[in-house]
Formats: sequence, C-alpha cells, structure tokens
Amino acid sequence: MAGKVKWVTDIEKSVLINNFEKRGWVQVTENEDWNFYWMSVQTIRNVFSVEAGYRLSDDQIVNHFPNHYELTRKDLMVKNIKRYRKELEKEGSPLAEKDENGKYLYLDFVPVTYMLPADYNLFVEEFRKSPSSTWIMKPCGKAQGKGIFLINKLSQIKKWSRDSKTSSYKLGFCRFCTVKYTPSTSELDNMFVHLTNVAIQKHGEDYNHIHGGKWTVSNLRLYLESTRGKEVTSKLFDEIHWIIVQSLKAVAPVMNNDKHCFECYGYDIIIDDKLKPWLIEVNASPSLTSSTANDRILKYNLINDTLNIAVPNGEIPDCKWNKSPPKEVLGNYEILYDEELAQGDGADRELRSRQGQSLGPRAGRSRDSGRAVLTTWK
Repeated sequence: MAGKVKWVTDIEKSVLINNFEKRGWVQVTENEDWNFYWMSVQTIRNVFSVEAGYRLSDDQIVNHFPNHYELTRKDLMVKNIKRYRKELEKEGSPLAEKDENGKYLYLDFVPVTYMLPADYNLFVEEFRKSPSSTWIMKPCGKAQGKGIFLINKLSQIKKWSRDSKTSSYKLGFCRFCTVKYTPSTSELDNMFVHLTNVAIQKHGEDYNHIHGGKWTVSNLRLYLESTRGKEVTSKLFDEIHWIIVQSLKAVAPVMNNDKHCFECYGYDIIIDDKLKPWLIEVNASPSLTSSTANDRILKYNLINDTLNIAVPNGEIPDCKWNKSPPKEVLGNYEILYDEELAQGDGADRELRSRQGQSLGPRAGRSRDSGRAVLTTWK
C-alpha cells in the first residue's frame, strides 16, 4: 500500500474510475486517509465550509477551488467580468479600448446580460429598443440547463415569475440540434430547435444514435475551414481561446487559489452566424456521462490528461510541488497563457497576441518554459 495514491470519488463514472485503476491507484472511502478526491460541487462546499473545519494535508488534492462559483455561477461570472473591464479601464489598459459606439474592441464576448428582478427596469429599456428580439432566460444557480427557456414578450417574464418550470439539459463538447435553427417566434417552445442536450434530442425523429448529434472540436474546425475558410476559422478559435483566458483572469483576484485544488471547467460557448463566439456560462462539473463510443473515448482521454498534469507521474501528491508541468505531460492540452511572460511584457504583448501580430523571438517559448498557468483541452 505504501507509495500508492489512495483515491475516492462521489461521481461514479467509468471514465474516472478506469483512469484511476489504470494507474494502479488504491480506492478507499472518504472516511479513510486519501490523497486524491474527485468531488461533486456539493461535496466541495461541505469540505470547505466553516462548520466542517476540515483542513487538507499536503498530500491531498481535490478537483475544485473553494469558491469556484465566482466563475461557474452565471450571475457572478458576469459581475466579475464587468468588474474586470472597469479595472482595466481605470488602469488605462489598451485591452479596455472601445469603438465609436462604446463597445469593447477586445472584451466584448459576453452577451448583454441582466439579473432579474434587480435589473428589471434596465432590461425593459433594452428590450423595447429591439422588441422583436429573443432573449434566453437562465437561472443563476442551477446546473445542467434546468429552467432554461426563451422569451420574446415581456408578459412571458411575469408567467415565469409565477410558475418556473425546469427541464433536463446537459452541455457537451460540440453538440447540434436535430431540427435546423430558425428565429421564428412560432418555434420558441420547440426544444429540438434550441437545446442541444442528448436527453431532449434523443427523442427527436432524426436523432442519430451512432454519433449522438456530437462532433469533436477538431471535426468542427475542419468543417468550418472547408466551408468558411481557414483564416476566419483560425480567428474564431483564437477568439475562443481569448475568452477562456480573459474570463479566468477576471475571477483570479477573487478566487481562493488553494494549493490543494485544481479545476477542469466546461465552457459553454455559442457561435453566431458571423462566427463570433459568445460566452454563455462555465460549468464546474462538465458531464462525464458517455452516450456514444467516441464520446466515451474523448472523455476518458480528457480525464487521463488532467490526471497527468494534476498528479505528475501518478505519485502521492505534494502541495509543495512546482505546479508547472513539463510539455511532454500536457497530452491534448494546449497552453494558452504563460504567466511569467505576460507579467514581463504586460498588456501590450497580450493585445498583440490577440490581434494576431508577431510577438518576436520569445513568442515560441511559452510552451516550453514550464510556467503555463492556464490550459485548454482540445
């Protein structure tokens, strides 16, 4: 038993357990001594509660930060991004530059958002500017799409406040509806048009049980390159990477960066008809349920790469480790942000990167420096 990582999880998914067993790790219960705990968000809330008074030792790590909700609660995510923008404006940062209409040039990646009922009057004012537009209603503190619906009339909000109904909705990597999208108001209640989750789409007449209405991101990119061109597709993915980095930077000042914690976030991004990406929300616990063979392989590899970074060499964790993984263990993860280089050159370098300009001879070092702090899995 000596030298073996002892693991426990309250999420019984094969993509997790198979990865633990493959490494020869030993399963224990939560009441025994453990080194690695893949927890649900409910469990992490209890672990770090004042009442629990639990202290993690140096050989224990978990998969959530204590206040991950600063990014994964929709209202707090928007609040933190707005605060981040204002702070950059006060600093005179070029990242906060606006166009002649007052729109951010580089930080306009969150749709116009209001918190109801507090912002109801502001919402009504905006709604009446474009009365034919459609709005997405999303509960702030719920997960897996529960309570999501669309409105195009103010009277629908009053109905919602009286009778809030929920529906099952799980986000994925790249999912599609079985019915072609239409902005027609007659289709607002047609979930086969608007919600991509398998729990809904599998009941559609055109649902394909082999691919499950899903693509890998690489297949999406290949399709867009062949239909819309390589240049605009590269710009789209650069902007998605930009969104990920800036959203994480927005919550960095308020996030409890506990040395025992890491995160595997799931980003929910909508791509519009002009190939502009919009950040909808960030999931603290992306679904690990597999509905197809390819889905299972993809999620297994995701967990495998995550564990290789979070628990190097499969050894018993030590929170005093240097947390900068070498390039060879990244697997399918891609380094998006190098903190050391960014601190050295500031916002100007970051902005040039955003604009696709050459960053000079040091640009290639970010992947080899061993100082990456943010990565994305593709």
